[in-house]
Amino acid sequence: MTLHDWIGMIMTVSVFIIMLVAYVLIFHPKNRENLEAQRYILFDDDRLDPEEKK
Repeated sequence: MTLHDWIGMIMTVSVFIIMLVAYVLIFHPKNRENLEAQRYILFDDDRLDPEEKK
């Protein structure tokens, strides 16, 4: 195998493991309340100071 093959295989396996960990963290039932609390954080204008709304 060439160097490019090894790099591609390592990157593929790394991304797979990162995605697997992300899915486990997101879909685990104990994290539901935390994720639901942050659901509309982008649309919450009350968090901004009046000076920042300009």
